[in-house]
Amino acid sequence: MAVVNRIAGFSDDLKEWRRHLHMNPELGLDCHRTASFVVDRLKEFGVDEIHEGIASSGVVAVIHGVGHGPVTGLRADMDALPMEEKTGAEWASTVPGRMHACGHDGHTTMLLGAARYLSETRNFSGKVVLIFQPAEETIGGGRIMVEEGIMDRFGVEEVYALHTDPFNDEGVFSTCTGGLMAAVDDWTIRVTGVGGHGAYPHACVDPIPPALTIAQGLQTIVARNTPASEPLVISVTQFHSGSASNIIPDAAMINGTTRSFSPELRDMAEERIRAISRAQASAYGVQVDVDYDRSYPATVNHANQTNFAATIAASVVGEAKVDTNMTPEMGAEDFSYMLEARPGSFLFLGQGKGASVHHPEFDFNDDVAPVGASFFARLIETRHALK
Repeated sequence: MAVVNRIAGFSDDLKEWRRHLHMNPELGLDCHRTASFVVDRLKEFGVDEIHEGIASSGVVAVIHGVGHGPVTGLRADMDALPMEEKTGAEWASTVPGRMHACGHDGHTTMLLGAARYLSETRNFSGKVVLIFQPAEETIGGGRIMVEEGIMDRFGVEEVYALHTDPFNDEGVFSTCTGGLMAAVDDWTIRVTGVGGHGAYPHACVDPIPPALTIAQGLQTIVARNTPASEPLVISVTQFHSGSASNIIPDAAMINGTTRSFSPELRDMAEERIRAISRAQASAYGVQVDVDYDRSYPATVNHANQTNFAATIAASVVGEAKVDTNMTPEMGAEDFSYMLEARPGSFLFLGQGKGASVHHPEFDFNDDVAPVGASFFARLIETRHALK
């Protein structure tokens, strides 16, 4: 078995849809025009149920198969990123400061392709629940959709998703059981002293030395508090202070991110960040405030569902192009909330090696859209096989 012939037959439509979405990127929960485009296509396909306005602009659609059977959720994210595009493509973003630099236009297109095929053929039992989600890149639209009850409301039993992969060869699926992507925490440390003239530091309480010491001290958490066998990343990504060479500022700000898989390690990292900040503040006589935001949990694939998904992927591209021993990544995904709510699996689909996601020259490879759509379609037809 390979790419579904019917899906390959409308690959030009997939390309047209994807490029339209690429030209019209939207951010966060405000994906209303994208959702409208999705809804228009779903109506054309004859999808049975369409529910709008979930998580502001999210869409959930249901396709009924033949008779009773499983209920499976398939998810695609719709939002773009706040950055300028530099691809030079004819279909480049028409919105300044916004671009689809993470392939969500492709994810949405692949799910639309599967929806079209499944609506036409109905060669399955039970129901398919199509989840078009906003705000993966920002506040976690996946979390909001789960909190708004989509799993119970639509009876979802298992849930699956794909993400494009520009670090792997075209058509290669990769995944693993257990932890696939890390939990993410973002934090800001504000150090407050007493500002003044740069010529009279003795009359000030300079916040820069303690802030620098804190930033350096945070690196010891991985080096000295974490077992070498446990993955943990703590990155200082911003340091801001001062406005002129002859002014000692009254404050400094340190910002960064923590990535982990283990809940215990996650707790330890937060405690150490707070402890190091407090201790240095006490030593230097400054005030410190730590704003610690726990964001997406780790994306943890369920074993049975991942093994099943890998079998489906192999039926589309061949066993040689399916890697089930992928090294877990320290990036994060809000599909994690859906996998906490229901068993399922998240897989990467290689689009050919090129510019990284979140890079201004990234573009989704339209040639893999029929592959992803076929994966979704075969997953449903196999899991929902007619008796």
